[in-house]
Amino acid sequence: MTLVEFWRTHAAEVLVLLRQHVTLVGISTFVAVVAGVPIGILAARRPRAAAPIVWLANVAQTIPSLAMFGFLLPLPFVGGLGARVAIIVLILYALLPIIRTTAAGLRSVDRVLIEAGIALGMTPGQLLRAVEMPLALPSIVAGIRVAAVIGVGTATIAAAVGAGGFGEYIFRGLSMVDPIVILAGAIPSALLALTIDASLTLVERAMGSRRNAGRRAAVALLFVMLAAGGVGMGAALLRPSERDVVRVGSKNFTEQIILGELIAQTIETDTGLSVERRLNLGGTFICDRAVRSGDIDVYVEYSGTAHTAIFHQAAETDSRRVFDRVKELYADGGLALMDPLGFENTFAMLVRGDDARKLGLRTISDVVPHAASWRAGFGYEFLQREDGYPGLARVYGLRFRSPPTAMDLSLIYRALFERQVDFIAGDATSGLIEAYDLVMLEDDRHYFPPYDAAPVARAPVLLKHPELRGVLAGLAGRITVADMRRMNHAVDAGHRDPADVAREFLAALK
Repeated sequence: MTLVEFWRTHAAEVLVLLRQHVTLVGISTFVAVVAGVPIGILAARRPRAAAPIVWLANVAQTIPSLAMFGFLLPLPFVGGLGARVAIIVLILYALLPIIRTTAAGLRSVDRVLIEAGIALGMTPGQLLRAVEMPLALPSIVAGIRVAAVIGVGTATIAAAVGAGGFGEYIFRGLSMVDPIVILAGAIPSALLALTIDASLTLVERAMGSRRNAGRRAAVALLFVMLAAGGVGMGAALLRPSERDVVRVGSKNFTEQIILGELIAQTIETDTGLSVERRLNLGGTFICDRAVRSGDIDVYVEYSGTAHTAIFHQAAETDSRRVFDRVKELYADGGLALMDPLGFENTFAMLVRGDDARKLGLRTISDVVPHAASWRAGFGYEFLQREDGYPGLARVYGLRFRSPPTAMDLSLIYRALFERQVDFIAGDATSGLIEAYDLVMLEDDRHYFPPYDAAPVARAPVLLKHPELRGVLAGLAGRITVADMRRMNHAVDAGHRDPADVAREFLAALK
């Protein structure tokens, strides 16, 4: 599929993402202008009084955007998933350029003009409105232009916390290792940034002209744009609360996105309820926090992951005991663990097929003699989890030639295939294992716990919509390992849309 074909077949979705992206930037820029311009005026007239606020804006600008989202996610009122936390982050990043350019514009006003106004008997307020602000407006608009362009770029990252926008395509493309999908989000985002930059540059030039009519028109245009963005996002924020929706979430890799689509489409078809998809959110802990806070209502978790990573229980190999214990722990937190979907997705310790055949590698223990000359690559979670690399290295005595490379799961299979690393931890159901001729090594010391996939749902949602329990139970035991591998392969190697793959599978089940 070419990029143009992708846009054509996903036209409705592209328009939704465009609206989300524009409104995210619009409302955050609008609020930043409303807050930043007065602070800039204060900074120009009372530098000491404004110094703490300017310092905080400087500090916010130095924090990486992903880290900023991470800091805010657990906070009450401002945190959580969705547009709210994204808008707060975008406002924080937009404040500094607006404050600085407002203060700089006011300071640049010729002192002779100010003294002439004073001689005419103008009050400080009249001077600000009639002399200083009109002359400083080109500088202020330049700051707004910078803030808006920064907002367009930062808003793409907001997709990781369920805020929508073109970042959804970028993150989806990364998880699928599909450059077409990445470009489908990156190019419109870049074009949007260029359009905003060009539009506000025209506004800035108009304000620098001596024609009052042009200046007034430019001011009107600017505030219409900002108000439209604010109103649009306000509508977008209100809409979810006005509908009776079920929010389906997923982690940030192919299998999870497919499972999220399977659940979402089943709910839509069998109950008629509206479904809001919050897919590709991030790792285990983001999804767990989201379902506990009510930002999502259901997602698929793996029993061993919940047992060791979420609830910090000692590793255990009996799948029934692990599942029952996890179900009990979820229930204590107001969550329901539904029956398993039918497949287990354990960690797959992978090597290249030619290495396995040449060196006779069948088990993880077989790797130990070669590890000293090998490079390992693992996902961020695997490096930290209690059932991850630290325990694996201890149980098997693995010592690589250098510390393992941390990388995104979406890139790890390709890194092994292209010989950037020699040993990785992937997913047993990944379609890229076959596509890249990789070999899954046997866990001969039985280190990994069972990882049965099962939906986790909020108990209040199941009580409000009792039909959901039957719908989710209808998927129990109906997805095999082979089914999951085929679906993953269709998306990862065949570059199919996860929604289409899920739809075809559900049609085949009936």
